[in-house]
Amino acid sequence: MAIVSGNRRVYSFKSVGESAEEFYKNSKVETDVFPIGLVTPLRFGDDSSGLFQMHFTLKGQVGDNLRNLIQTNWGERLGLYDFGANLEELAFELGTDAADSEAMRRIKKTVAKYMPFINLTGFETYKDKTGDTEHVAKIGLKIHYSVPSINVMNQGIDVIIFTAG
Repeated sequence: MAIVSGNRRVYSFKSVGESAEEFYKNSKVETDVFPIGLVTPLRFGDDSSGLFQMHFTLKGQVGDNLRNLIQTNWGERLGLYDFGANLEELAFELGTDAADSEAMRRIKKTVAKYMPFINLTGFETYKDKTGDTEHVAKIGLKIHYSVPSINVMNQGIDVIIFTAG
């Protein structure tokens, strides 16, 4: 900030700050690796990622996005009614041939529409017996996939579906 005195402008060097190069050189953030997206569920970050934890690889971001797509039910995403696999209504029946086939069909359809670069390769269901599950359906799905365009092969994600009854 300048102090005007007659026809002079007097500045303090404290107001200059530092250049962008100096800022990046002195900051704790790694400048060679840029974050791609937020880790969900949201968690507070550390010095390398900022306020929230971030994904720094496409592999991690694609897996996180796929898990969120599968866990989303129809109508939960504003403006995209059919976004998601809508598996909540199948939670009590998962583990039977008919429900597993329907779940696979829904997952395949939504992935083909919203993440067509993913190749689905396998599907497993299991019952999660941890905790009190007398009145809650707690079903686990393991989905195996590959993303050839970014050279990510033989990956798997676990999705837990809860429904109270």
